Formats: sequence, C-alpha cells, structure tokens
Amino acid sequence: MEFTAAFFFFILIIVYLGASIKIVRQGYQYTIEYFGRFTSIAKPGFNFFPAFFYRVGRKVNMMEQVLDIPGQEIITKDNAMISTDGVVFFQVLDAPKAAYEVNDLYNAILNLVTTNLRTVMGSMDLDETLSKRDEINGRLLTVIDDATTPWGIKITRVEIKDIRPPQDIINAMARQMKAEREKRANILDAEGARASEILRAEGEKQGQILQAEGRKEAAFRDAEAREREAEAEASATQAVSQAISGGNAQAINYFIAQDYVKAVEKFATSPNAKTILFPVEATQLIGTLGGIGELAKEALGEAGGAITPPPRRRNPFDQKED
Repeated sequence: MEFTAAFFFFILIIVYLGASIKIVRQGYQYTIEYFGRFTSIAKPGFNFFPAFFYRVGRKVNMMEQVLDIPGQEIITKDNAMISTDGVVFFQVLDAPKAAYEVNDLYNAILNLVTTNLRTVMGSMDLDETLSKRDEINGRLLTVIDDATTPWGIKITRVEIKDIRPPQDIINAMARQMKAEREKRANILDAEGARASEILRAEGEKQGQILQAEGRKEAAFRDAEAREREAEAEASATQAVSQAISGGNAQAINYFIAQDYVKAVEKFATSPNAKTILFPVEATQLIGTLGGIGELAKEALGEAGGAITPPPRRRNPFDQKED
C-alpha cells in the first residue's frame, strides 16, 4: 500500500515538473501570467515556471509577417471609382504590448490600413494614384507606423499591389495615349519636313549664289574681251585715220573691204546657196583688195625706206576708158 502511494506521488511530481517546463520555439515569445497577471516573458529555449501558479498567457510571433489587404473600392478626388488592394509587412517588437495593448492584433492592423488607404488615395486625382504609387506607399507607411507604435509593432513596408480603374476610364486612357503618340508623331514629321525644306532652300540659295558668281565672272570676262576688242578697233581706226589725214585716201578701202568680205562669206555659208553669181560690181572688191595692198606697201615703205611698187596689171574686169 505504501509502495502504491509513493509511486502515485512520484507520478504527480513528474506531471507537475512537466507542466512547469516551458519549451519556446525560435521566433516566438510567450507571456507568463501569475494568477492572471502578466509577470515575465518566456524567450526561445528552456523555461521553468511552477505550474498552477504560472501559466502561458499569449504565444506571440516575433518574426516579420505579411498581412493581405483585400480589394477596396475607393473614390478619388476627381470622382473616379477605382479598385485597389495591397500588402502590409510588420514585425512585433514588444510582445507584452502586442498581447495586452490591443485585442485581435491582425484585425486591428487590417482595419487601420484599410481606412488610411481610403484617406490617402481619396485625396489624390486618378492620374496621381496611377503614377505616384511610391508616394502612396510612403504616406501609408508613415501614418500606420505611428498609429501602431503603442501596440509594440513595427510596420516595415506597405505596398499597393494593384489599382484597377473602371473599363470606360481604361478605354478613355488608351484613346488619350494613342492621341498623344499620334501628336508626337505628327510633330516629328512636321519637324522633319521643316528641316528638309530648310536644307533644300539652303541648297537652292547656294546654287543661285554660285550661278550668280559664275554669271558675274562671265560678264567680267566678256566685258574685258569687248574692251580689248574695242581698244584694238580704236587702234586700227586711229591708224587708218592717220593714213587718211596724211593724204592716202585708199585707207578707207580697208573698212569697205572688210564689210564686203563678210557679206560674201555669208553668201557662201548659206545652206540654201548652191551656186553664187557675182555681179559686175564684184570688180570693186578686187579693186578694194588692191587698195589694201597699196596701204601695206606704203606702210612698209615708210618703215624701211621707199619701195618701188611693181607695175599694176590691168584687171580684165575693168571697163575700158572711153
């Protein structure tokens, strides 16, 4: 009988010791209560607290956790209805506060994020909500972290996963984007055409300048040639005039012979003239040529002394004197 009582007492001691030993896993902390009042924290590893006097109050997860924010319908500042959802990353830093300062920590964080999400995005236009996600995330993080500090948790990150405007707004945005791209394309085409016209005009301008310079140079050369020709003509005219003033009347025949030869040359080079008939007055041409020869002889005679001209033959075309 005594053996049975001792054995039973030993079993009770084993059970009591087993109930007093608390093994806490890594990443968790347990709150220990003494007759319902918080007294200490059981950290990861082996912990011993006498049973019946001390009990585990809350098992608090100390790892960083992710909380999904369900989809929300939000009206923006410009009265556009959008749907959005997100995620919140948080970590418990103070286990007693997280266990006793708020009831249902996850539900409290969820409601806090939802209300602030409506406040932040409702104060922005649709274009701002679509283009300023980083700003929305930063504002939400600041507000929610300040609000949850008394709960012993740290909000490490708030991210907006998706923003979905209504389908008609999406279609309008697509048309607007298409119009903007077409506008930029038209502007680029116009700038290209403008640059092309400018280059073409510059080319034409340079061409006209070069042509004008060419005409100027040609006109200058022509004027110079005419000037030299005029000087030569003036010299010849002066020589003939001096010969005439010296009493030699046959110097006039020089100019007459020139014009006569040019006229006969035109007859000879005419495409319609197969046969040329010289009139009786053609003898005057020969006489004129004779006069030119006399002028040459006189000029040579003045330069190198008197030269006796040979006897002039009778021209068979000359008429007999009466």
